[in-house]
Amino acid sequence: MKTKLSLAVAAALLAGASSANAGIMIPAGDWTLDIGGVVNAYYTSTRHSGSSVGLGGANDTGTSTASNITTGLLPDYLSVSGKTRENDLDVGFTISINPGISTKNSGIQGSNQENRQAFLTFGDKSWGSIKLGKDLGIYASDAILNDMTLLGVGSGAGFLAGNTTTLGRIGTGFMYADWKSQIAYSSPNWNGFSFTGGVTQAWNVSSAVVTGASSTSRGGASPAFEGKASYEWAGDFGGKVWVSGISEKVQGLSTGVAGVTRNDRADAWDLGGTVSAAGFGVTGYYGQGSGMGTIIQLRDGFDTTGKTRDSTDWYVQGTYTIPTVGTKIGLSYGESKLDGNTVDTFNEFKDKMWVLGAYHPITKHLNLVAEYADVKSDLKNKAVASLNGKDRTVSLGAILFF
Repeated sequence: MKTKLSLAVAAALLAGASSANAGIMIPAGDWTLDIGGVVNAYYTSTRHSGSSVGLGGANDTGTSTASNITTGLLPDYLSVSGKTRENDLDVGFTISINPGISTKNSGIQGSNQENRQAFLTFGDKSWGSIKLGKDLGIYASDAILNDMTLLGVGSGAGFLAGNTTTLGRIGTGFMYADWKSQIAYSSPNWNGFSFTGGVTQAWNVSSAVVTGASSTSRGGASPAFEGKASYEWAGDFGGKVWVSGISEKVQGLSTGVAGVTRNDRADAWDLGGTVSAAGFGVTGYYGQGSGMGTIIQLRDGFDTTGKTRDSTDWYVQGTYTIPTVGTKIGLSYGESKLDGNTVDTFNEFKDKMWVLGAYHPITKHLNLVAEYADVKSDLKNKAVASLNGKDRTVSLGAILFF
């Protein structure tokens, strides 16, 4: 491992530990066990102003300040993986638990725990591998794995304290890949090129961002189909480019007519890239969806007549690692936009965020983190006054990988 803790290590721990990023290795008969994880905590102070709308107005109306001690975008994490070679197959498993660190109720220690991973794999380097179980979704996974706030807090600190995580840049530049039950195939790495495809658990349609303005349904009619392809290269000018997509059939959509429902599809695609040279790093990302909604998949993706709404997500990010010192300084900006339809009372809903961050390794396992996040939300209504809200969050803390 290098002397500085990089975003790549955080990405590996988020997506599942691998032998290339080993934690605590334990031989156990035919198996090799790998125990790894994350512990992080941040003091956050969020200043809210404006209307209660979107991620920039989720705290309160008017003007208020909220201070919390909480986990960041990554929850605290304990992962146990195992691998062995049997009958000419590489066989493995990963199980993780993901607790939060805080509660907001005196005398009550809530569960505040997720179980993000429980999957098995088998395959061979000659033909690839198959995964069955629960893990990070395929579509939009590279968007979050390349987000610098993976090591920090980003947005959501003011209203998600006591939860397992904050939001980072989720909903202000990309859609959450989420943790999904899946059956997926991953190809071998052919000189930097690889792909993954699979079926994942279908999500239900939900309404939360634009209150009372969305269709409901009884969920996906069949598993979603997801896939991605990427090309990665090393050297003095190293980098990666990727493209991914998702499609899900949704049944039983409300049409606004009693007893009448309809079926449709929710689809989305994205592309992105990241390059690095001489301590500098640049990341760009863009995605479009129809019926996929905003922030999380299928939230507000359909109007009250069951018709799809269009959405876009994008962000740009630049970082610089100071030589010798190892401190990574980053600046990023992104937007997530949902378009209203003819029957909607709004024309456009948008969440956007600036983030300035500093990530300093004081040991090879421990980083100090400082971030400033400026979130703005705008709801452009048709017949009534438009609404906007703002959240400005300062975060200071530390994150430990093992």
